[in-house]
Amino acid sequence: MTDGLAVYRRHHCGYCWKLERTLRAAGVEYDRRDIYTDPEAAAFVRSVNDGNETVPTVVLPSGEVLTNPKPKDLLRELGVESPGLRQRLGLH
Repeated sequence: MTDGLAVYRRHHCGYCWKLERTLRAAGVEYDRRDIYTDPEAAAFVRSVNDGNETVPTVVLPSGEVLTNPKPKDLLRELGVESPGLRQRLGLH
């Protein structure tokens, strides 16, 4: 797992795409696990979401699991500035 952060996702998931785009823009590294191609990943997601394959499911470095977090809330949880704020302040 990269830096202890994992994003469980599936192909064609708009919420997953938005979350991952935000993480990449902020320079956050993470382990990407697709529940459609990885049976163990799918089983994990079901185990933490009452049997549902709800994605994105995120595992923080602390081990805490977040289900479908808002991208800006996840960045705040990670202690990372939003890329939009950096750009508006001219701090690229």
